[in-house]
Amino acid sequence: MRFSIEDAAKLAEASYDSGRITSPRVLHSCPHKDVQAHVLEGDILLLPGSNSVDDYLKFNLRPLRIGHKKLIMNDNKASKGASGTVWHQGFLAYSAEIFHWLIKQNVAPKFIIGHSLGAAAAQILSKSYNVPTIGFAAPRPKYSRGRVKYDRQCLLINRGDDPVTRLPHRFHHMGVIKKISPAKRKDLFAHSMVQYREIVDQGLQHGLLPSSWGGM
Repeated sequence: MRFSIEDAAKLAEASYDSGRITSPRVLHSCPHKDVQAHVLEGDILLLPGSNSVDDYLKFNLRPLRIGHKKLIMNDNKASKGASGTVWHQGFLAYSAEIFHWLIKQNVAPKFIIGHSLGAAAAQILSKSYNVPTIGFAAPRPKYSRGRVKYDRQCLLINRGDDPVTRLPHRFHHMGVIKKISPAKRKDLFAHSMVQYREIVDQGLQHGLLPSSWGGM
């Protein structure tokens, strides 16, 4: 499956209010109070996260209790996932909640789109399902520095002025990374999907991004 980069950005922005999504339709939404995930027609997995640096700090840097274990998203602890790759412990636990929810829905995604915390989970789930993925404003979930199997299924679009894309320290991104420097820096305001829509338009206009992604 291939997917338009422009359409992916529009869906990622709309994912924070899923009622705005009319096509492809939302079929399922995760009921977990701390996990946001939607399955769209065509088995597209859409993962919103934190829409601002402030939200990211409030959610991603607080302790989480998933699976009866206390996790801190900004620590340096890592755990091996089902894929065998070593991931940031907090991002892995978040992704596992989505993975187990998808099993209950009898859904295996064919494409994944994520923003922020959703882009961290999208990288991990891309490895688990071996499906093409687009992540916006992606944090770093992978502990190992080198390439891993299915790595290049993942396209990450990051703003050069977004501090979240440099977190957590000591961790690394998956896949193909397109880092685009905006004409005007936004810094603490750079993380929202509104600002990423701007950088996607700039990247497409100047040939810095492919028009679509998938089918690797």
